[in-house]
Amino acid sequence: MTASPTLLLSIYCIAIALFSLLGGLLPSWVRMTHIRTQLIMSFVSGLMLGVAFFHLLPHSIALQESDQAVDISVWWLMTGLIVMLLLLRMFHFHQHDFSHDEHAHGQGHAHKHDHDHGHDGPKTRVNGLSWVGIALGLALHTLIDGVALGAVLQGEATTGTGIAGLLGVGVFLAILLHKPLDAISIITVMEAGGWSRSARTLANVAFALMCPLGAMLFYFGVDLLGPARHYGVAVALAFSAGAFICIALSDLLPEVHFHSHDRGKLTFAFLAGIVLAYSIGSLEPASAHVAHGQEEHTVWLSE
Repeated sequence: MTASPTLLLSIYCIAIALFSLLGGLLPSWVRMTHIRTQLIMSFVSGLMLGVAFFHLLPHSIALQESDQAVDISVWWLMTGLIVMLLLLRMFHFHQHDFSHDEHAHGQGHAHKHDHDHGHDGPKTRVNGLSWVGIALGLALHTLIDGVALGAVLQGEATTGTGIAGLLGVGVFLAILLHKPLDAISIITVMEAGGWSRSARTLANVAFALMCPLGAMLFYFGVDLLGPARHYGVAVALAFSAGAFICIALSDLLPEVHFHSHDRGKLTFAFLAGIVLAYSIGSLEPASAHVAHGQEEHTVWLSE
């Protein structure tokens, strides 16, 4: 892809914002059945895990010139995982079953969670301010997603490897497909709390702008690090990898795992997400996963 990183970032941010807005509007347009929601969650889980392991972590290591690159990246990956886990625990902000059909009340929902699954439908009234905690948690979460996108594209501007377009696609897709679920969570809880359509629309727009904000702030702000810019991008990539892994393993997949029905479909969707992430990564040049010192040595040997 020959487009500049800045142009790609602009396109990605616009698409993510529009998809997030669409997610907030879906409850009014489309009936999100139980199986549709579960299939999306399974696919996104696989995609996020694949992006974390095949894209973010390897590129974090490749951007560093230190002999301790692997240790540094893994340390920051673990930090990102812990921070995201604390956010999930603190705010309990995901509500990922938006269906009200009878199938959703069957054997697959014998388990219990601390957060609301929306099983009682729109008739269930919740505290009018419950959405604030959800929105705050998801806003922090989506800012981290934005940092991941900004770091990926900043990697191109930093190294000039020509890989950012392809690398950015994987991160972009993982964020793009996850944002509508988050937006639906906010809007459905607001609706259950009795908030007006105009208030829900305002919250939907504000949330849609969070990820682009995080991406833009990191992309244009990392230059303030000066000579440490390479390290800053590498750290952000590893941190984002940890956040992606946490979202997939502690938030999305457990929801799917407890459902005994449709196991075949859900497993296939999960594996399809991993395959897609790997397929995108396989298109990248070999130098994308080679550290700077190793890259110079490889070039010398090829001459």
